[in-house]
Amino acid sequence: MAASCRASFLLCLLFVLLPWTNATNVQYCDHSADYGVKVTGVNISPEPVISGKPATFSISATTDKPISQGKVVIDVFFFGVLIHKETHDLCEETTCPVVSGKFVLSHTQSLPGFTPPGMYTLKMSMVVGPDDQTLTCITFAFRIKFGSSVADS
Repeated sequence: MAASCRASFLLCLLFVLLPWTNATNVQYCDHSADYGVKVTGVNISPEPVISGKPATFSISATTDKPISQGKVVIDVFFFGVLIHKETHDLCEETTCPVVSGKFVLSHTQSLPGFTPPGMYTLKMSMVVGPDDQTLTCITFAFRIKFGSSVADS
């Protein structure tokens, strides 16, 4: 009976801790801002990103107000230097209109095979309107490694 309780406790502990082992540390660009879109998490697949292979960045968020249009601006930094910038239509990254509540922004991209390995920082802003009002702005780190010439098993 005691072994059964210990096994149950360890199983529960595993389910509690497992999501945190691969969690991406997300920070808001302006810690004092009250953004209209709250980011609840980021999932990167694969983690680490492999140069020359597709990578998907999925950003889970919530909003109190519907969003019918906007832009997603992505800046990528390597050792603090801006190395890449791109802008996408919000409705290409998620289903529009975004209704109040939870939603996911998802972007898949293949990095060139010559992309140097290392730690990168991604800054993502969601903006709307002619004056690019910021709905949210986050940063997070991710790692890139060289692709393997040997097939994964």
